[in-house]
Parts: sequence; C-alpha cells; structure tokens
Amino acid sequence: MQHVWIRPAALTLALTVTFSASAMQARAANEDDAFASIATIRQAYATGALTPEGLTTLFLSRIATIDKAGPTVNAVLETNPDALAIARKAGKNGPLAGIPILLKDNIDTGDRMQTTAGSLALVGKPAPHDSAVAAKLRKAGAVILGKTNLSEWANMRSNHATSGWTGRGGLTVNPYVLDRNACGSSAGSGSAVAAGLATVAIGSETDGSIICPASMTGLVGIKPTVGLVSRTGIIPISHSQDTAGPMARSVADAATVLSAIAGSDPRDPATKDADKHATDYTKFLDPNGLRGKRIGVVRQLGGIEPNADRALEKTIAILKAQGATVVDPVEIPHLKELSEHEIDVLLYEFKHDINAYLAGRPDQPMKTLADLIAFNDREAAKEMPWFGQELFLQAQAKADLTDPTYIEIRDRNQRLAGPEGIDAALAKDHLDALLAPSWGPAFVNDLVLGDHVVSGDPTVGGVSAPAAIAGYPSITLPVDFAHELPVGVVFFSAKWSEPTLIAIAYGVEQKANAYRRPKFLPILPVR
Repeated sequence: MQHVWIRPAALTLALTVTFSASAMQARAANEDDAFASIATIRQAYATGALTPEGLTTLFLSRIATIDKAGPTVNAVLETNPDALAIARKAGKNGPLAGIPILLKDNIDTGDRMQTTAGSLALVGKPAPHDSAVAAKLRKAGAVILGKTNLSEWANMRSNHATSGWTGRGGLTVNPYVLDRNACGSSAGSGSAVAAGLATVAIGSETDGSIICPASMTGLVGIKPTVGLVSRTGIIPISHSQDTAGPMARSVADAATVLSAIAGSDPRDPATKDADKHATDYTKFLDPNGLRGKRIGVVRQLGGIEPNADRALEKTIAILKAQGATVVDPVEIPHLKELSEHEIDVLLYEFKHDINAYLAGRPDQPMKTLADLIAFNDREAAKEMPWFGQELFLQAQAKADLTDPTYIEIRDRNQRLAGPEGIDAALAKDHLDALLAPSWGPAFVNDLVLGDHVVSGDPTVGGVSAPAAIAGYPSITLPVDFAHELPVGVVFFSAKWSEPTLIAIAYGVEQKANAYRRPKFLPILPVR
C-alpha cells in the first residue's frame, strides 16, 4: 500500500526557514532551551529569540552547576575553551548550525581539548587533527561543546569494570537516579544529553556502547551500519565492529545528526560504499511509517527482566495499532553461537588497531599496547584501584591478523550473525526489522563487584550482540518507565537499513511519548 508522506510541520519550518535579521531581541536561554529539539532551537535562532552564544552559555553553566556541582552527574570530562568563540561565529547554514554537541572522549578533535579514552596514559597534548566525525560536525555548523566521560578504553581493559568509570574522570552516574549506572562505554554521552547538558552527543559502539547507555538514560541511540560513519581519528577497539553514532532525546534529532556524519572517507576503507547509502535521514520521519511494515519479535532476547518485557509488550501493541504486521515470535539462527568467539576477535583486532592509532599520534609517548600496559602497572594506584587490565594482557598475547585462527573465527562470526543470522530471520518471514526488549532499568553502581547488566538469555551475549557482530544497524528508543527509570526497546535489521529503522522508531515514538526530564533523585524512593 502506498501512502503520501507529510513532513512534520515543526521540522519543515526548522529546515526551510532562513536566518534573518533578529525579529526580536534575543532572550536569555532557559531550562526549556536545554531540553529543546534541534528543530525548535533552529526556529528560535531564525527569529532572533535565541542565539548560539546564549545557548552555549546556558550549557556551560549547567555543566558547572549540575555536572560538576549539585547532583554531580560527572558526565563531561572537559569543556571546549573555544566553545563560546565558535558559537559567536556560528554560521546561518548547515543542518547543525549553532547546535551545541558533546563528543565522547575517544574522538579526536584538533583543538585544545584532550582525547584520552579516559586514561591518564594519554593525557598530554591534544590530537593533531580532527577525526572525520568532528570535521563533519564542524562543516555542518555544530558547536563542539566538550568531551564526555566514558568507560575507560571503551570497556576494553577489564571484564570486571564498572561502566562509566575512568582513571581520568571517575564515575559518571545516571541523572534519573544518581546511584544508578548509565551503562555502556558511552555513559557520559548518554547522561549528558539526558541531563540537558547539550542538545545531542556522539557515542561509539563495538557491542552495546551506544544502545545500552541510550536505553538506560531514556534516549534515542543509533548504532549505524559499520562503514556508514568514518572511524578515522577515533580510538579503536575493533575495525570489524566499531562505529560512532548519535545519542539524542528524539528520533528526529538523532536522524539529523546521523545525516551530518554519514559518508565515505578514503582513510577508512570500510566506508567505501557509504556515499551510496548516506542520505538525509530526516526524510524518513514519517508519522505513518509503521503502516505496512512487518516486524519480528525476537523472544530469545527477552524473558529475563520483567520491566523490559512490559516495554516490549507496549511496543507490540503500538505497532499493531499503527498498521504494522507483527510476527511473534521469530528466531535468529545460530544466536547462541554468536558470542562464543566474539571477545577473541576483539582481542586480536584491539592489539592491531590500537597500535595503529597510537602510531598516528606523534604527540603521544605511548606508541603501543605494551606501553599502555606498562603505564598502568606504574600508575596502578590511580588507574587500577577498582579493576585490572586482564583484557589488555590477553590482547597483547594474541598473534597478528594473519593468524589463521583469527581469520577463521572472524569470518565465522560475521557469517553466522549476518547472512545466516539476521538476514535469514528477515528473509524467512519477509520482515522489515527485528524487535527485542532492552536491558531493562539501570542497575545500581558497584565499583567493588562491577556491572550487573540484566539482558535476556545470558548465553546469547545481550540484545546488542547480533547487530554488533554482523556490523548491521540498530536503534533504541524509550517506550516506558519503571520506578522512575527509563526502559526502551531495540530494533535492528539488515546492512544499510537505517531508513527503515528510523521510520519504525519514529512511528513508535509518536505514540509511546515516553520521554521525561530526569529528576536527579539520589536513590529510588521507597513507597
């Protein structure tokens, strides 16, 4: 069935209005501006009601009073000393003109800020050049506001780690309930946007590091197809699975940011086909986008956390009411085999990829993984008070990428997750996408025992694993709350299926209407 798509009025206004001389005197930015959408901000800029400098000043103030004092979310490692100067010069064109954005601290910026992956080992001189992502954001007109805290080395140092903790920055907390975790290595990006410290942020994912923190901080997170967004200038784990992606308070904002950062880069061979697929993803913000879609429910990835399962049922009801066909259940073949060797592939690739990255940082005395291991040993009191570096040691012991064992398990993983897994499940029932519950509400921080993530059948590696291992896209969005904590669902599909996933997520979002501002509760109230 065909239908006519009508662009949402607010988005049309924001994208088509021209920046004119101020129709009114700019007012002082307020709390509502801190939580405003890109479209609303651009409309305010266009009428002269708000300026990029005023909004940037607001966010810098909120970082000082909310992130570093008050609730002390601790999501931002450092602010850009040039942010206000950039905001004053913000142009009139570009999809992100004057929009303040935070970047995860594994993304190079060729300015006065550090890029350290949260480790004291890399503190020193800034990176010499912008990453491809930072360069695209600047071209789109964004104001790069600062760098966010993360899980040190993107959770690739120890299996015993607590998400959101770094030697450089300490622990990021969840702004909804402050004794709760923000999950995943993009914890700071998620908590910052949820707390109204920036309009949007960039995270990165190898497996779950955008999807999980977005879910637990009530955001929309898009983990793109590997190769849609360049990894040049991003501190790596795995060239098979790494990607950067947007974290935002709405599907529209996430789609706008993805449009700005997608595209081919000759320095990243994985992106050779990106220009064939990159587009303006806001074209797919269709309020009728669920009509005619066929979506399969992967029950294998649920059934453990009851709040997540309730969010799943709510989503299924929305899908059916909006004209989608729900096939329930569907099975992903080989699901329990996918995670058997994932960590081994990551260990091989981390050793190779981190050495290559460090070789491109002439500012850094750290040149190899072996140097990082030695630094951690020397600075154990600061770097390893809570957990060690067993993953570093295991990676260092791996052979190079010509090892037949590595090649075999890498190819096996990608085949079972992609063509023989997700693709097979989609083809069997002629599906547009697959649906699963998220991890459930945020768990309590525990630096002594580490993370307590609850996610479906523990033998299948978590809801993010199939798409992550295959290199396929996924998107999460909030659909409900449980005891003051956001709960979401995850949609994923075939390679380059971002338009379909955005259309589906937007359709669900319009009916779920689940976003709430955080209350910064110290603990959950006992009723």
